[in-house]
This record gives sequence, C-alpha cells and structure tokens, in this order.
Amino acid sequence: MRALWVWTAVFSTLALAQTFEVASGEARYRVREELLGVGVADAVGATKAVTGRVVLKGPEAQGEFVVDLRELRSDQARRDNYLRQNTLQTDRFPTATFRPKRVEGLPNPLPRQGRYPVRVVGDLTLRDVTQEVVWEGEAVFGEEVRVSLKTEFPFERFRLVQPRVPVVLGVENRIRLEVELTLRRL
Repeated sequence: MRALWVWTAVFSTLALAQTFEVASGEARYRVREELLGVGVADAVGATKAVTGRVVLKGPEAQGEFVVDLRELRSDQARRDNYLRQNTLQTDRFPTATFRPKRVEGLPNPLPRQGRYPVRVVGDLTLRDVTQEVVWEGEAVFGEEVRVSLKTEFPFERFRLVQPRVPVVLGVENRIRLEVELTLRRL
C-alpha cells in the first residue's frame, strides 16, 4: 500500500509539471549615463534575439533562456560597438544565459487565466561569470503566458568594466535588466 501511495505522489507531481517555450520576447538593459552637452539620461539597448524553455513543477523550475548579446541595439551605434567590444566582449561571449531554479508567487497547479506577481530566482551567466539573481515582475496567464521581469546589479558583480569614453562624463554603477516574454505551453 505504501508503494502505491509513493507512486501516486510521484505521478501527481509529474502530472503538474508544465513546459513552456519562448514564442517571442525582448531583453533590454538600462544604464544611467551623463553625456557631455546632453545631461543625464538612461542608455537603453534591446534585442528580440531571445530563446528558451522552462519546465515548472510547483515552485521548482528547470530550463534555460538565452539572449544573443551581439544583437543588442541602442540609439547610438558607437555605444553598441563599445559594449560589444569592451564591456561584453561578444566575440568571446556572444550570449547571456539564465537558468531559472525557482518561481515564487504562482499557484499550484498553474492557472489557465489570471495575473500574478512573481519572483524568479536562478543563475545568470554574463561573459564567464555566473551569479544567482532575483527577477521581479508579473506573469499573465491566458492562451499564452506573458512575463515581464526586472533585475539590477552593479557592474562588478559580473566583472564588467563601467564604460569610460571622452563624451561620457559618467556611468552609474548599476545595470538594470528587463525581459518581456510571451511563452507558449508545450
């Protein structure tokens, strides 16, 4: 009888697992900079080159999301080139990878409809450095799942060097990352 209970518990847990993949998405960075003759503003770069898949089992998550950093674009080609060549070194490290471990705030079993505040905890790899990060935002369930998340950290957490060029008077030591994903159930 105990074996039947154990198998029932295992089957129930597996039956609640759901797999999602990126149907579309956008990843962005925001960094506050002060430009000579312009003043203080956010430098924003974005890319739609986002792929990935996640399996959710209760609060546990497994999967991988990959952003092609070579596709990041801002409103300044010089900024983009500097970031690719110096800060991100995309010739050696072309992608950023996030591997989620836990999603907090979702009901179990997962809903078919509704809006939920979420925290996603996992490992982010930029260049050759992997650190645990926490993303905060929301998930909106419907025919597809729309996810909006944000996180931030100082440059040195991932051994990134703050940009220093003559026309830039200063760059704040804080990188804000944002993702907007549309996920489809598999």
